Amino acid sequence: MKPASGPPIPINLVERVRSAQSIVVLTGAGVSAESGVPTFRDAQTGLWTNYRPEDLATPEAFQRNPRLVWEWYAMRREKVLTVAPNPGHRALVAMERVVREFLLVTQNVDGLHQRAGSRQVCELHGNIGRTKCFQENRVIEQWVDDGQVPPRCPQCGGWLRPDVVWFNEALPKAELIRATSASRRCQVFFSVGTSAMVYPAAGLSQEAFEARAVVVEINPQPTPLTERAHHFLQGPSGVILPELVRAVWGEQAVP
Repeated sequence: MKPASGPPIPINLVERVRSAQSIVVLTGAGVSAESGVPTFRDAQTGLWTNYRPEDLATPEAFQRNPRLVWEWYAMRREKVLTVAPNPGHRALVAMERVVREFLLVTQNVDGLHQRAGSRQVCELHGNIGRTKCFQENRVIEQWVDDGQVPPRCPQCGGWLRPDVVWFNEALPKAELIRATSASRRCQVFFSVGTSAMVYPAAGLSQEAFEARAVVVEINPQPTPLTERAHHFLQGPSGVILPELVRAVWGEQAVP
């Protein structure tokens, strides 16, 4: 069976990507969805259909019912472990290997980019696989499992929580600075599988525009960015990204 194909990759885009010395890629939930990771709202299945995601992803919700919030994230963590990186993830690994200055900025918290082999990853919304202390905002690698849910911080005794950004919380300052700085100096900026509506991540494309970078959107459906982007490649990232890498660097570059 012939593999699915996306729209033709414009030759001027191929040439621009091939010559680029610095590239930034912003990825969103669409990339993970192609691996079978439920989007934030699609995670409401089974007994969780009685809850709105917004009621489970705030500091206030955690303070009201820490066990409930911890168990919701435990369910989502287990789901992530059952899926694997897709061809889009692997194509970005290939791109990182050949581009001199490359940064992958992601809104996803599932760690699939790292599992695929990406190294230069900037996680704007945290990582569901990490745990931190609710009181001290410190990542905790190990703790004693004494049956408490959520578990307690081994250093201060406070509750542990997922290391993800909740509603009403600021993005990690260092990661946002890193992403903004890279977007301001890149030559090509990709927006992949994201709605282009969630700020401040959605504002990174504006930084790239102002830097006179070529802005490329890859998405199954148009977004608020589409009309402004220099190129809109419509379709799934797991199809288009491997085709792009193949067109730019040859068949041998595709993992």
